[in-house]
Amino acid sequence: MAPHSEKPDDSDTDQTCTTNPPPKDEENALPQGPQGETKEREQKDSNIVDWDGDADPANPRNWSKGYKSWITFQLGMLALAASLGSSIIAPGEDAIAQYVGVSTEVTVLAISLYILGFALGPLCWAPISEIWGRRLSMLPAMFVLGLFSIGTAVAKNAQTIFITRFFAGVFGSSPVSNVAAALGDIWEPKARGIATTFYAIAVVGGPTLGPVIGAALTVNPHMGWRWTEYIEAIWVFATLVMCVFGLPELYAPVLLKRKAQRLRKETGNEALYHPAERTKLSPKTIVTKHFARPLRMLITEPMVTCIAFYASFVYALLYLTLEVFPIVFEENRHWSPVIGSLPFVGLFIGVCLATVINLGNQSRYVRISDAAHGKPVPEARLAPMAIGGFLFAIGLFWFGWTATPSISWLSPVFATLFIGAGFNIIFQQCINFLVDTYGIYAASAVSANTFLRSIMAAGLPIAAQPMFHHLGVGPAMSILGGVATIAIPVPFVFMKYGLALRKKSSFAPVHDD
Repeated sequence: MAPHSEKPDDSDTDQTCTTNPPPKDEENALPQGPQGETKEREQKDSNIVDWDGDADPANPRNWSKGYKSWITFQLGMLALAASLGSSIIAPGEDAIAQYVGVSTEVTVLAISLYILGFALGPLCWAPISEIWGRRLSMLPAMFVLGLFSIGTAVAKNAQTIFITRFFAGVFGSSPVSNVAAALGDIWEPKARGIATTFYAIAVVGGPTLGPVIGAALTVNPHMGWRWTEYIEAIWVFATLVMCVFGLPELYAPVLLKRKAQRLRKETGNEALYHPAERTKLSPKTIVTKHFARPLRMLITEPMVTCIAFYASFVYALLYLTLEVFPIVFEENRHWSPVIGSLPFVGLFIGVCLATVINLGNQSRYVRISDAAHGKPVPEARLAPMAIGGFLFAIGLFWFGWTATPSISWLSPVFATLFIGAGFNIIFQQCINFLVDTYGIYAASAVSANTFLRSIMAAGLPIAAQPMFHHLGVGPAMSILGGVATIAIPVPFVFMKYGLALRKKSSFAPVHDD
């Protein structure tokens, strides 16, 4: 029942103190922050409720590894359920086009609008998670995702399909944008890399496994394309039931606010409080300060901007494969829809193999973090990203110039392993870098990243068919491989200048020592 201790609360453990305060409008918007001025003021107030020392069992960081692993599994399943919905309908595009009387180029909107929802949703869900907590920002949204999935399944016209898919993406984006920040609530920086590996597999597993599942459902004469959405809804609701009963609140400011309320009742001391309770919220401040924060970070934070552009490019190419693989394997090689979807398994295997490189960096990261007295060191996350950049570019060129039917199918399928591995390495380390850097602002930083990458991922599938049909697979993929090659220096630049940029950041300033 200690009202205050020298240990900062859990939401602040990823942030280092600074002599540079964040923007003034943030000071009152956040329950606690990285700024030394605010923490100094709090330390003088003995009525502020904090954790009871370093071993407080109520602090999510102090929960057992088994329990935190169980929570990580639930968070990963939420992300998987949402990301699966983005691609499971892809094999049904031809059937939908025939049913509603539109061209297959138009039915690509069933995918693109869902991903566009992924871009807009996080601008809402991340601030909600930073105001009212992780559960409230994810579980109700997942319930609505299930409802809109059913809406798509029973749709009778193209308009209904596209509208329900868009709103399914808006609500489904909640776990995709907030799970990484939630992992930061329960895991120390040195252990978070392992947890984020599982999260990354879940996020990427949906887009890569969805077409395989969707193809099997679409060609089944007793099911058809509607069942891709019924299965999505069933998956969402099953995951939701598990999380309603098994997923606790994780966000430290919300937990400490509840603790303060409980202590006032138990002790009768009405002076006890937590700063989260004194945050003044109004429709204006929620919109101008909280909901606008991800976009502000994307525009004003060079680290968020550059990392977001790199992650956005590789993420967009992942969704581009939803349209390119059918061209390469079904149109050109005349494979059946189910067989033609199996190369996505190669992509997924590459994603899984990437964990070897990502986890291999853990011991190195721990040594660097220990040398920094346990503080997160974002730049130490970037060495695997450099490897991933080379693998990704190699995979794109390899796939493009061996996709012709005159070359054995083994070659382009093997190239998908490089694409999947390179993608996952880059994607995961981008997330780790942002969470390490921004701590309590992690949800907003990741949401800024999600916003940009989803905008790009929504547009590329629309351009895929005209681009690859007119240019050919080899030249079109070479253009993308060239862009991937240009992006290879990004992690090296951040390795050299990352600390200097963080010292100038308004949202994630660091010690001068």
